[in-house]
Amino acid sequence: MNRHNVIDKERRRGDYTIFMDKLIWVALLVCIQVACILYTYIQLREQYFQIQILFSVVSIFVVLYIINQPINPAYKLAWCITILLIPIFGGLFYLLLSVNGTRRKFRKSVRSAVAESKKHLTQEPSVLEEIEEISKHAIPQASYIYNLAKYPVYKNTSVEYFSTGEALYSRLLEELNKAEHFIFMEYFIIHDGIFWNSVLDILKKKAKSGVEVKVIYDDMGSVRTLPPSYYRELREYGIDCYCFNPFSPTLSLRLNNRDHRKITVIDGHTSFTGGINLADEYINQRQKLHGYWKDSGIMLKGDATWNFTVMFLQFWQQVSDKPVDYEKYHILPADFPDNTPQNSDGFVQPYADNPLFSEVVAENVYLNMIHRATKYIYITTPYLIVDNEMITALTLAAQSGIDVRIITPRIPDKKTVFMMTRSFYEPLTKAGVRIYEYVPGFIHSKMMVADDNYAVVGSVNLDYRSLYLHFECAAFLYHCREINAIKEDILDTISVSEEVTYDDCLKLNKPYRLWLSLLRLYAPLL
Repeated sequence: MNRHNVIDKERRRGDYTIFMDKLIWVALLVCIQVACILYTYIQLREQYFQIQILFSVVSIFVVLYIINQPINPAYKLAWCITILLIPIFGGLFYLLLSVNGTRRKFRKSVRSAVAESKKHLTQEPSVLEEIEEISKHAIPQASYIYNLAKYPVYKNTSVEYFSTGEALYSRLLEELNKAEHFIFMEYFIIHDGIFWNSVLDILKKKAKSGVEVKVIYDDMGSVRTLPPSYYRELREYGIDCYCFNPFSPTLSLRLNNRDHRKITVIDGHTSFTGGINLADEYINQRQKLHGYWKDSGIMLKGDATWNFTVMFLQFWQQVSDKPVDYEKYHILPADFPDNTPQNSDGFVQPYADNPLFSEVVAENVYLNMIHRATKYIYITTPYLIVDNEMITALTLAAQSGIDVRIITPRIPDKKTVFMMTRSFYEPLTKAGVRIYEYVPGFIHSKMMVADDNYAVVGSVNLDYRSLYLHFECAAFLYHCREINAIKEDILDTISVSEEVTYDDCLKLNKPYRLWLSLLRLYAPLL
């Protein structure tokens, strides 16, 4: 048996152990809470008719409260229908999920950390002036991201695009080995295996040599891939580590707010982002049932890395509950290595989206690109679960003669989510949007490119969770040479994909199409 098979066998055994030790027991505790609540309610209902009236009134007020919240209408509709279908218990259940002390504390700490980080981000006016001189279409996007999310746009930054996880993996290891001062890594999923162990070996070596190494992973994202309190093991190697929003056996909407970002920062001048987590399936070294895993990412070198540094530090402040000296990690161009570009051919604007604020930055960046496209808009996403605003923008663009193409997986990683993705094909293809399913397997890259001049690469899926519930990050690229590489990669991906037409959607039997319509209704809650 070769080394790879031994590793894979041990990893599968570890997955099972972790799953049994953590996820099942936590799920069991949550089920016990639900059962206790239901039992209490049933006992009260049988003894006191007035309790039924009270709970029904509570449900009515909860529905009115939801209707008046500044949240997506589809989310409101899904919750309101659910509560009205079970009026005696629905409102109470929503309150138990929403009115939670740990959730309030979590929201307060995140907002405080983000507010502190924004003090260290300033826009150079001359950069915006230069963009405005070049394009009246680009300046609204750059201004929006800075005005609402407070992340500046930069010049003097080179971009390197990676069309596969394997390509990014090798370059990431190369750059990590060059680190001299600090390494920051923040990921949704970390999974023991070839990818993570290769990274970990470098992190151990660097920490031992005096390089400051900090790691954040999402506890929910890694619940099936890491043992409980894994951060303690990393600390033994000299690596500072915390898990974000720890997974707990309590009923709370807080568990929806996951850190889905993928960020690496090296010495303040080099950074990585994209769809790639630190797990073997992302480099096709772990065989799963969904074929070839197609992903993508970018590396930045230069001024724009500061935005990713700030993003990481804002969460470091939140998870560590300690003040952060941001300027300690603000490396000026004069201190960059000699090979770091001091001039570049375009503009780069990394940004983050935060579900605890009312502005849906990630979705609005996408909408801005769609509305301003004049020739084409190409999109890759593993999940296509969108709201009315996005459907309207995509269909309007297609009906206006814009070449709108979307690539989704042919082989899913989650069957229910896959059905929900397909449920959106019919209204989109009817309007002329062209949808392709990636035949070789699962496409996980999250990208949008338009008119050869604009692109977004990051962690943001076209689904409700990414757009409304998760903490996300991405980079808006304008006038960069690598935009052409992104476009060519998407066209190459289309060449091995199969188009799903409106006629194909109509061929589905009517009961199944009705089922897909019901899935669309509940998409915001799944």
